[in-house]
Amino acid sequence: MNKLDQPWSDKLRKIDPYVAGEQPENDNILKLNANENPYPPSPKVEAAIRSLDFAKLNLYPDAGVSGLRSSLAAYYNVSKDEIFVGNGSDDVIALSFMAFFNSDKPILFPDVTYSFYKVWCSLFSTPYKTIPVNNIFRINPDEYKGPNGGVIIPNPNAPTSIGEGRDFIVKLLENNRDSIVIIDEAYVDFGDYSAVELIKEYKNLVIIHTFSKSRSMASFRIGIAIADKELIGVLEAVKNSYNSYAVSTISMTAAKASVEDEAYLKEATAKVIATRDKTIKRLEALGFKSLPSSTNFILTAHDRLAAKVIFEELKKLGIYVRYFNLPRVDNYLRITVGTDKDMDRLLEGLKKILGK
Repeated sequence: MNKLDQPWSDKLRKIDPYVAGEQPENDNILKLNANENPYPPSPKVEAAIRSLDFAKLNLYPDAGVSGLRSSLAAYYNVSKDEIFVGNGSDDVIALSFMAFFNSDKPILFPDVTYSFYKVWCSLFSTPYKTIPVNNIFRINPDEYKGPNGGVIIPNPNAPTSIGEGRDFIVKLLENNRDSIVIIDEAYVDFGDYSAVELIKEYKNLVIIHTFSKSRSMASFRIGIAIADKELIGVLEAVKNSYNSYAVSTISMTAAKASVEDEAYLKEATAKVIATRDKTIKRLEALGFKSLPSSTNFILTAHDRLAAKVIFEELKKLGIYVRYFNLPRVDNYLRITVGTDKDMDRLLEGLKKILGK
């Protein structure tokens, strides 16, 4: 009898979970499979943590996250009531599914996108319909029309790395006046349009950001939503019905320091963008074709060698990239942009594999 072959096994939730990029244990591994920023957080983050009174960490954190929300409101030029803070953007998106997607109509998202969306649909019994991206992986906002239970789209999209501009977002919103539209902007700081300005005009718009990518704070688990205060109020109600103390004192202190160091954010993202653009050209010289990237990663395919073969050979060299055994992207590799030195090691590994 296996461990789930029990009289009570029919009462267990059965779900296929999201699978993150492999986490190698060897320090010599070059980890380019999780879209982590290769640079550390702002020095002000470390200073803020060191300034904490550790004798007070026995107390619960500020459930309202008031200090961080005030800094975020100033940064994004919105009111404090239009900011929600959660335990990473995945937490914020999950709470948003519970708060906003409660119709019997299907929610809409692309067929090639963040694979966690389908997992949340399964977890929360949310009906959904995927809309195919076109043959160059672009999303057509005119295909997101008609009655639906809501819309969620990453912009830039993942894993395609393609970003869309203001006209795209406006058209998407105009096509869905009767539904909540969530734009997941996890990678927006790496060179694309942010729709935060549109929340004043569109009360059904929710923008979600993360501190894990551009701000180099994946370990701190900070995510935010920006939306009309009525929607933020619903999010707060859902959060407080589930976990009223979602964000730790250490994380909110560190995040506040990061928000207040805009110069460092711009400096770090500029370095990633420069390395990304240079790497795309170097990959092209080896026979790779990459999609246009507005993120800190590159989706690329070789003109001769299969992606899975390259993935396995790179792994033997201690270089981890992401391979998706999924329709339409199964011949592509997703490569996180590291430092220039990281990319040198990657390119040398690829040359070895390709016999260059």
